[in-house]
Amino acid sequence: MAHRRAKLTPLGRLLLVQRIEELGWPVPAAAESMGVSAQTAYKWRRRFREEGHAGLCDRSSRPHRSPRRADRRRVAEVLRLRGERRWGPHRIGYALGMARSSVYAILVRADRSRLADIDRPTRQVVRYQRERPGELVHIDVKRLARIPDGGGHRMLGRQAGRVNQTRGGQGTDYLHAAVDDRTRLAYIEVHPDERADTCAGFLTRSAGFFARHSVRIEEVMTDRAFAYCRSAVFGAALTQIGARHLVIPPYRPQLNGKVERFNRTLLEEWAYQRLYRSNGERLASLAGWVDTYNRRRHHTALGGLTPMDALKNVRGNYN
Repeated sequence: MAHRRAKLTPLGRLLLVQRIEELGWPVPAAAESMGVSAQTAYKWRRRFREEGHAGLCDRSSRPHRSPRRADRRRVAEVLRLRGERRWGPHRIGYALGMARSSVYAILVRADRSRLADIDRPTRQVVRYQRERPGELVHIDVKRLARIPDGGGHRMLGRQAGRVNQTRGGQGTDYLHAAVDDRTRLAYIEVHPDERADTCAGFLTRSAGFFARHSVRIEEVMTDRAFAYCRSAVFGAALTQIGARHLVIPPYRPQLNGKVERFNRTLLEEWAYQRLYRSNGERLASLAGWVDTYNRRRHHTALGGLTPMDALKNVRGNYN
């Protein structure tokens, strides 16, 4: 991950090389527009030509060899004390004669760094995930500013993009998303608003999408938006599909975290992944991205499976 004062993130590097390779900007001009030196721009152009998009990602600073890394026996002792005693890094370090930082590094690598994730009676790491597809579906709306014809500031630069956006008018797309808790299977629609009737229609069509994959929605989780909580039409849609409504407490968006994480992935891998010359061009690519997300994108939370693979592997969902 780039440090907090870095001028170029992976997205910024992509924008830099697109200005050079696709838009034909001179390297010094593209470098100046991003606030970096020409040497830096030449470096990222070279990596992009040699490795493609992968060459723009941050490279690990981990050494090839770590001869002083804790051995397996010491790692097992750290994890045993963590599980049995629920001790923190300082106390484990005192007991084993290790530095606190070394203990904490072991816990992070083993995914045991948060005591809140360890169940007290069983001492096992808990992952809050429903057992059946459709048992819980997370729903949310993500607002996304529209791109004016000709491109926005990411393509034209800050000043020219602001002028173009003013001339072309401003507006917002509302991305309604539904994500299954068990399999991460996602369904998404784009609308011009987030009114109650729009949300209700989206819910009904979401139920149809999941039904086509032999999944019946049992519970729907949303935030406390007016359209979800105080609308008779949305309540009628819930009754129609036979689902129970779960509402997260105030100021606790993490409880609806699976769709929140989906929204973040949506922005990083679709909305801001490349330069678009118009809003229509971006929206036209959405269906293909969602299909890739559901069928070809591997998820660490699913053990490397795609959502469709996870759906097929759940007992009773082989069609």
